[in-house]
Amino acid sequence: MLLAGILLFWINAAAQTTNQYVKLETPQGWCIIKLYNETPVHRDNFIKLVKSGYFNATTFNRILKNFVIQGGDADSLYEKPHVLKPEQKWLAPEFNTKLYHKRGVVAMGRDDNPQQSSFATQFYIVDGTARTTGKLDTIANKYKINFTEEQRKTYQEVGGTPHLDQHYTVFGEIVKGIDLIDKITAVTVDENGNPETPVWMKLTLLKPKDAEKLFKE
Repeated sequence: MLLAGILLFWINAAAQTTNQYVKLETPQGWCIIKLYNETPVHRDNFIKLVKSGYFNATTFNRILKNFVIQGGDADSLYEKPHVLKPEQKWLAPEFNTKLYHKRGVVAMGRDDNPQQSSFATQFYIVDGTARTTGKLDTIANKYKINFTEEQRKTYQEVGGTPHLDQHYTVFGEIVKGIDLIDKITAVTVDENGNPETPVWMKLTLLKPKDAEKLFKE
């Protein structure tokens, strides 16, 4: 009995340290997203929707170069006049100071609710821009954010949307094919970021061996 308990403990520990990966395909190409274990509720919700094919019936409906690429259900579908689908709900935020809005990060969208709860069926990919030390200081003071030295360096060299830190839940990041961001933000959009031609998406939860193959391509 003791041996079985120890074995179960190590199996659970291994499951918590092993990341899961999702392949995102669009008309502009594909990328691989690593899901963070530090945000288990958002991770598991995203996996459930991916496995059900929910996002495959949606598009990237808001594309704002130097800011974000947003997809899934639009804000309007969460407004009071609408009858919500079972999948449409609010998730309590899972803020983690180690997870931040660097370029290529994937996070959940939301409305301006005081709890800062996420929309369960809407997500975005960060494009963003590089920030100077002065701009980061201004953002830190305005939004009460304490950036680490590593985060500051990343925002200065790689870019991102630092003002969203600790206000929107980050739950993953692109680990292969980050050039997809440039390809999607190059599409023609109107003044609100709505693409002229729909940008569909297909998401697939990858088995470890399949993720490994894609990393080698």
